[in-house]
Amino acid sequence: MDKVKNIVLVHGAWGDGSHWSKVIQVLQEKRFNVTAVQNPLTSLEDDVDRTRRLLAMQDGPTLLVGHSYGGAVITEAATKSPNVTGLVYIAAFAPDTGESLNSIFSEQAPPSGAANIRPDNDGFLWIDPKKFHESFCQDLSKVEGDVLSAVQKPIAARCFDDKITAPAWKTLPTWYQVSENDNMIPPEAEHRMAERMKAKTISLPASHASLASQPNEVANLIIEAVEALAGGLAAGQTS
Repeated sequence: MDKVKNIVLVHGAWGDGSHWSKVIQVLQEKRFNVTAVQNPLTSLEDDVDRTRRLLAMQDGPTLLVGHSYGGAVITEAATKSPNVTGLVYIAAFAPDTGESLNSIFSEQAPPSGAANIRPDNDGFLWIDPKKFHESFCQDLSKVEGDVLSAVQKPIAARCFDDKITAPAWKTLPTWYQVSENDNMIPPEAEHRMAERMKAKTISLPASHASLASQPNEVANLIIEAVEALAGGLAAGQTS
């Protein structure tokens, strides 16, 4: 297989492509062509469509990486995107056919951050700004957490009920980073999804925002995936 040069990064709820800023710097230093999707967070269908459009613009093999809700997006988007050769999940949802974020949440006690999610009058969900740091990114400085809170992008509540129809992880090699101190997705759920996919898995003592608090470790996992794919890793194998 030709070595992957394209890496497409997909953000999750309450953020945008800038959440990947620190990871992007590391990957660009390694001369990868890196692009971060700016999803509308209005429905899974809308976000998958936006991601597929960006994937279609890539020239050659592409590694698709998702954080949080972005994991559900890449799970669906990589299907019908033939240039995607592998998937990397960063503290992310990896639903199976017919599953939604809410159905995955229902399998265990809710994470502590769930208590700090607030709906608005237009059907979008926000994290209480006063609780953002402790919920989303407690291993960042308070200043960094306050900045992320100030620019948070709400997600449509319907995204938590939208279901996956064709999970690409069943046919593509996968990697997964578990955040052991995640207050937005239960770590046990992350482990369970990673094991179900037979993903090559690393665990970090990180918050939900591991891509910001431990960017070098996250970038190294992405680079490891690229190198494994160049070596001909097949679906279902681990490196």
